[in-house]
Amino acid sequence: MIKENQQILNQVNIFTDGMVILLAMILAYSLRFSVLQGETGHITLEGYISLSLVVIPLYLLIYAGFNLYESFRRKDFSKELGLIIKANLLGIVILLTCLFIFKKIDLSRWTLVFFFTFNITGTAFKRFVLRNILKKYREKGYNIKHVILLGDGPLARSYLNAVYNNKSLGFSITGYISANKSLRHIRYLGNYDIIYETLDLFNADEAVAALEAEEFHLLPKIINSCEKSGTKLSVIPFYSKYMPSNPYLDDLEGIPLINIRRIPLDNLLNAMAKRTMDIIGAVFLIVLFSPIMLIASVGTKLSSPGPIIFKQERIGLNKKPFTMYKFRSMRINAVERTGWTTFDDPRKTKFGSFLRKLSIDELPQFFNVLKGDMSLVGPRPEMPYFVEQFKESIPLYMVKHQVRPGITGWAQVNGLRGDTSIKKRIEHDIYYIENWNLIFDIRILFLTLFKGVVNEEKFIN
Repeated sequence: MIKENQQILNQVNIFTDGMVILLAMILAYSLRFSVLQGETGHITLEGYISLSLVVIPLYLLIYAGFNLYESFRRKDFSKELGLIIKANLLGIVILLTCLFIFKKIDLSRWTLVFFFTFNITGTAFKRFVLRNILKKYREKGYNIKHVILLGDGPLARSYLNAVYNNKSLGFSITGYISANKSLRHIRYLGNYDIIYETLDLFNADEAVAALEAEEFHLLPKIINSCEKSGTKLSVIPFYSKYMPSNPYLDDLEGIPLINIRRIPLDNLLNAMAKRTMDIIGAVFLIVLFSPIMLIASVGTKLSSPGPIIFKQERIGLNKKPFTMYKFRSMRINAVERTGWTTFDDPRKTKFGSFLRKLSIDELPQFFNVLKGDMSLVGPRPEMPYFVEQFKESIPLYMVKHQVRPGITGWAQVNGLRGDTSIKKRIEHDIYYIENWNLIFDIRILFLTLFKGVVNEEKFIN
């Protein structure tokens, strides 16, 4: 039954996606030529509607290529939104290429820009609404996916907790198969000796293998039984706690390799895009904040004897040390003592406290960005002393050094600064590293304006 439901849902999605494309084109035309009252040229609204009849099958094929017509029961909406944006980018590139080849120069460029925007917005909104309708539908006991669980260890228990705590996923556990009868409040269906007979009898929509390491030798038998009975199989790896949030599968002469830490910035184009944004952003921000930096320089010089810029060694990309710049906020030689800065730290000058309060002391790090030592966004860098401490006591701490450190970061805009939990900061840093994209960077920069400027004196570096 679940397969028939998915087919109906796909048909609804395909039809409504086509309608959104048509509506987006009509709205784009109306905005360009009715609201903004531009010159219509030789192509009328009927011409743009005719263009839509060509664009619709093209976009639907692209959507299918991006797996947008597969079940999104387990997928996060943000990932689906990312696929919608990527599919539309590819679609508009193909459309513009075809228009150039066939010399359709009468088409309004602004109309295509509006179409691109409206289509992404409309498709995302439609799918968001559909998701929520289906969630409510499943919570009432409809469109349920019946699952047989294979295993009874910690992995199986974790899976059961996830299913029971989220009814909107629409999973119903028929029962479990294992060597032992150890799970309560769930039907025991038998052991692995009769797995095929059990799968064939209950005709579930899916089997989920949650085998511990010592049971993994049973997997070939489970796969054969599922294929023989026509039951879809999903496997939870016993090493799942070591898996990244977005695992990347590589291939070596037919041997699959799972990269335990997927880093989008290892991709050359991604790295170039981020570096370009860093350079342009740093130049713009240096010009924008130059009056403030001039005032900070004069104030630092007048507040106490010593240099204006404080230089300190930090650990950056690939564990390489670099010199980080800040406006000096402490008296000379006061910073030689290793330790966190506290609220009433006697080492700070009054003017230095003011600079730190508004994070103005961090502004010289824009020059670190230009040099390539830092990025506008990334994990905050630490001194070598603390790196040596944390790498022994904090799991995954050194992963943060696989990307350039940043002036601001995902941890900072979530309130994790200074004497807050180091472990939570690292969790946020790793999430950022594994899920990086330019939109994520821009989001963090905007959040910094509202959350990350005022320093509540918890900042340790």
